[in-house]
Amino acid sequence: MPAPDDDGRDPVAPGRYGDEDPRKARSRARLLDAATALLAKGGAEAVTIDAVTGLARVARATLYRHFANGEELVAAAFARMLPPIPPVPDGDLRDQLVALVVAQARILDEIPIPLTAMCWMGLGPGLGDYSSAEALSHERPELLSLRERLVERYREAFDRVFVTPTAREQLGDFDYDLALAQLIGPVVFTKLATLPSLDHAACERIVDDFLAARGCRPVRNGPRAVPTVATDESP
Repeated sequence: MPAPDDDGRDPVAPGRYGDEDPRKARSRARLLDAATALLAKGGAEAVTIDAVTGLARVARATLYRHFANGEELVAAAFARMLPPIPPVPDGDLRDQLVALVVAQARILDEIPIPLTAMCWMGLGPGLGDYSSAEALSHERPELLSLRERLVERYREAFDRVFVTPTAREQLGDFDYDLALAQLIGPVVFTKLATLPSLDHAACERIVDDFLAARGCRPVRNGPRAVPTVATDESP
């Protein structure tokens, strides 16, 4: 049976050592080290309470003080393994969008954890069966945090591009969530469908089609003209 901690004492027993006791942070870190190792090797199914406590040498009671259940533990492990958000490149609107789509395609090819986490969230634990955001935050904090971080991964870099005056002038009013789906959706679908990975030219075509649908007409070969905003007289 796993030991409660190195010195045999429970590091997170309420009222004994205080919320700031370093043993609490240490035991959580050991649990997450074990969970991420199991997740990387065997997927979400490998992250069981027994496997994690055994590998981390932490008591089950201690684990349950950090995580309400196994799903919360898996969510925290996924969140820990998410790669950093890609930086926003320099260049005009088209160049920036192409670079971001290419970066997302490369991440899914080389580090598929974000896609795996999305599939697990979509097929596994439900987040819609709560009466309020407060109840969800209280009962499923790790799941909520993972969802927020997944959304942030895809939105933050694009946020920095779409809010610029140049982007607003060229794109006009548009549905932001739909725009993300149009730009990132093909990349995710290609990976889910086990199709050949999208190369740079394919990512360029995705962006060009996105811009063309909003009245921007970038030239694909040779020098690119500055995209224009659609007007009532535009074809």
